[in-house]
Amino acid sequence: MKSATSKIRVLLVDDHFFVRLGLARALNREPDFKVVGEAGNGTEAIEVFRRVMPDLVLMDYHMPGRDGVAVTRALLKEFPPARVLMLSIEEKEEDVHRALAAGAAGYLPKATQREELLRAMRTVHGGERFLPPELAALLTARVPANELTARELEVLELVSKGLSTREIANVLGCAKTTVKWHFKNIMQKLEVSGRTEATRAALERGILHVE
Repeated sequence: MKSATSKIRVLLVDDHFFVRLGLARALNREPDFKVVGEAGNGTEAIEVFRRVMPDLVLMDYHMPGRDGVAVTRALLKEFPPARVLMLSIEEKEEDVHRALAAGAAGYLPKATQREELLRAMRTVHGGERFLPPELAALLTARVPANELTARELEVLELVSKGLSTREIANVLGCAKTTVKWHFKNIMQKLEVSGRTEATRAALERGILHVE
């Protein structure tokens, strides 16, 4: 049990060194925070977590290789009590949903101001969930029944790259009619009427990301 004067021990996970440097300097100036570890990728994050056993993880969503969602899922599988606050440049409903579904206790845009970040960290460390009102509203408006299946996501990604129905069928090893059936379901779920609209809607919602 921590005493009232104990500091919240933080692990920073971000693939940008200067982001970690800035966060570490800011947090170490606070009376109730102490950065005890840093990691530049997902694999390193899990290794460092095992070594330092932090109270709270500030996790970057977008990282090369294993992204923040995959790392959060792996951490919570091995360490169920872990508390993760996700930071991202994205503010799209699917990104927020995936982060929380993976077990993150909060989600913040990277453009968040210092005071809100500190408040979010203290809230998450205290065992509660933290979402800015605008992101909470996105989740409230989200329709779970409209989630795309794994195969539909594959088809949608290939459509967004400009592949024809025949080319998609060759890539996935299925019949053209199967591809057409999947895309029909995609259009119904995204409430669109064509390839261009489907791609645009997927990017706007965060289902797909520009690489």
